[in-house]
Amino acid sequence: MKLSKIARSLLKTAVYIMDQTAEQVDRASDRASELADDARNAIYPEDHTLRHFLSFAAGIGVGVGVGMLLAPTSGTELRSTITDKVQDISNRVKGRSEPYQTGTETR
Repeated sequence: MKLSKIARSLLKTAVYIMDQTAEQVDRASDRASELADDARNAIYPEDHTLRHFLSFAAGIGVGVGVGMLLAPTSGTELRSTITDKVQDISNRVKGRSEPYQTGTETR
């Protein structure tokens, strides 16, 4: 009888130690997971600037494509119109580089 009380006491102590060890392992595991998450967030921040920029550029591309497909003119006419407008803008910019009078000079 005395031996069974000692065995029971030893078993209870062993179970208690195992429970405590399991809780410590769980806490250590949780802490390790938190550290891994913190490190991941430090290396790969939640900044989605590149994703937003690429989405914006893709939207512009789709818009231009749809606009060209639904344009009331043919491709040849559209290209010549775009070429004419680019040359017109180029000529205006070149014309501004020439000196011009401002009206503030005295004679």
